[in-house]
Amino acid sequence: MNQKGDDTSSPANNICLKTYVVGRDLMVAACDRELLGQTLSDGDVELVVLEDFYCSVYGDVELLTRHLERATIANLVGERCVACGMQMGLIEEEKVLNIANVPHAQFALMI
Repeated sequence: MNQKGDDTSSPANNICLKTYVVGRDLMVAACDRELLGQTLSDGDVELVVLEDFYCSVYGDVELLTRHLERATIANLVGERCVACGMQMGLIEEEKVLNIANVPHAQFALMI
């Protein structure tokens, strides 16, 4: 269960996310649950989807949306997470990096 009482162990919760507060910024790190623990490699680029970095709670797209609405920085990995950021207008399609055919995107809002 998370702080709001959501059952985060449900199989429907297919996104892992973790938040960080750095000064005045709120950073959200999120990945599609099935990517957790994987190493994505494509040429010289490698991305390790570490549980310690990306996961303190399991949730769904609705939970990710609530967190991204408040975020000033985000690191998103996977189809569901990146699509959520794009649907919210936070990520531009041409800025998405594909590593081993897995989308990865970051954003930082200037405040």
